[in-house]
Amino acid sequence: MQKARLHVNFSGAVQGVGFRFTVKRISEQYEVTGFVKNLPNGEVEVVAEGDREVVEGFTDAIRNGILNDYIRKVKKEWEPATGEYKKFEIKF
Repeated sequence: MQKARLHVNFSGAVQGVGFRFTVKRISEQYEVTGFVKNLPNGEVEVVAEGDREVVEGFTDAIRNGILNDYIRKVKKEWEPATGEYKKFEIKF
């Protein structure tokens, strides 16, 4: 399978609602590495690496799960995987 990196910015009511912690919990069900963090502009950034299909499943689970009520806009950008992450974590 092809390794890939997906850079996603979620906007809406995504800060102050446990979004990052829920994304972290979802990540434990998928073989992905990377991070989730709040941005100063009110968005939440997710960078995930792994097999492309697994990364797609992970981000679909975020988008279509309980977090969907908070999300208003999603910006996705696929990039080559770098292998720089060893786990998935919350960045503060």
